[in-house]
Amino acid sequence: MTVLLAASLSRFRSARLLSLAMALGLLLASPSQAMVPQPARVEGEIGGAESPPSTAPADRAADPIPPLAQPISEQESLARIPPDLFQTVGVQLVLDRTHRQLMVLKDGQLTHRFPAAVGTVGWETPAGRHRVLEKVLEPIWVHPVTGERIGQGERNPLGSRWIGFYRDCKGRNGWDGEQYLDIDGCTVAGFHGTPYRWTVGRAVSHGCVRLYEENVQEVFDLVRLGTPVTVIP
Repeated sequence: MTVLLAASLSRFRSARLLSLAMALGLLLASPSQAMVPQPARVEGEIGGAESPPSTAPADRAADPIPPLAQPISEQESLARIPPDLFQTVGVQLVLDRTHRQLMVLKDGQLTHRFPAAVGTVGWETPAGRHRVLEKVLEPIWVHPVTGERIGQGERNPLGSRWIGFYRDCKGRNGWDGEQYLDIDGCTVAGFHGTPYRWTVGRAVSHGCVRLYEENVQEVFDLVRLGTPVTVIP
């Protein structure tokens, strides 16, 4: 089945290595992203469309690039995990938004820690208890405004894997660090790869979680539909 995913917007201008055309969508994703705005077909369902960026106010300067998260020890990481998760059998994912790291637990034991990019201020990755809703190998990125499609390869903003865990149809709007955006329709959030390795470890997406390509491939193989995902602020 062909699965089309719209990626989340990157937060940075083209002079900062990301062009708007490549950033729109990831989303969610930006799946670089965001919650990923989707004129997307996910498992055969057509999602809502993203509205064009708002123009007001046009004279606001872009925010500085967010800093990298400071590394923390394994013990500090363990202290961030809700105690009840250590009693759970099987594989589960725990995303620490503050320290921008993804942790993998198996039968209550911490087995992996991966650096991650998370949602920027005002577009935070949804906190709470979720589950893996979909897994897509070699997703197709669809530009939410132009309809341009980018398939498998180094240019795909989603990398080679997409692991969705959140969806709502409330729409979103607000300043994203570079411009005001109005998203009318459904958005999704998930884990995915990214060709922009320098963004991993920063709060730069519209809700999606970017991982290094080698790490998202490993996580993809570890999880299945229904795997618990906990996002802690």
